[in-house]
Amino acid sequence: MYKTKPLDHLVLIIGSLFLVLPVIVAFMTSTHTAAEIHMNGLALTPGNNFVATYEKVLTQKGGFTGQVTGFSMVMNSLILGIGFAVGKIVLSMMAAYAIVYFRFRFATLAFWIIFTTLLLPLEVRIMPSYEVMSKLGLLNSYTGLIVPLLASATGTFYFRQFFKSVPDELLEAGRIDGAGPIKFFIDVLIPLSRTMVAAIFIIMFVYGWNQYLWPMLMTNDESFFTLMRGIKSILQVWVGSQLPDYNEAFALAVLAMLPPVMIVIIFQSWFIKGLTESDK
Repeated sequence: MYKTKPLDHLVLIIGSLFLVLPVIVAFMTSTHTAAEIHMNGLALTPGNNFVATYEKVLTQKGGFTGQVTGFSMVMNSLILGIGFAVGKIVLSMMAAYAIVYFRFRFATLAFWIIFTTLLLPLEVRIMPSYEVMSKLGLLNSYTGLIVPLLASATGTFYFRQFFKSVPDELLEAGRIDGAGPIKFFIDVLIPLSRTMVAAIFIIMFVYGWNQYLWPMLMTNDESFFTLMRGIKSILQVWVGSQLPDYNEAFALAVLAMLPPVMIVIIFQSWFIKGLTESDK
């Protein structure tokens, strides 16, 4: 066992403050009015506009249609984040299961072809993906937002490594008990993969939650706008003497941080186990 030194604590405290301070500044600034922020800049002390600001961003209807609320944008972001995470996990587990447990030709080659897609970021394939969704009539739909990006080389890689670490004795025991491929996958591999699923879920949820470019391209209907688009649209308002609603933008930014933070806190122990036990 290593002894903890005061310097170690000091480094951790400084690092924590470095990460938390921008969040505190954003929250404190959101409690002031837009005029106060425009005149005085960012704030480190709370203002008197907390309830009014957060109630407005969550419930007041706005946008070109006059029907968009902050709550609806939060729900769209949640649907996108959860859809991304669940879809990517399901497809990644099935692909990894086939590669590891089905002895078909060129399985290793298939895996490396999947893995090389990491070299093609979203920006490279965004126009072909948009063209396909447009021809299928899936623009302005949750299906069009989620389905094109479900294939995940990262998830397939992690699940492949985890499945390869599962003892072969479990497979033999399943065969003796009469478990077929589907039953072995559902009753044995999925329960064993709980920690890995939690780790991948966090990564993929945050990835989907923070999407901006893809939803902006796929949707022009305000009912499908996500929280990230809402923040950007607020900051783009500068007509004549009209000030951007800085306080509302900061409030939306704070709200945008809450779901990923809650997901990490809830699945923290599983997340750590999932990343550290994949090569056991």
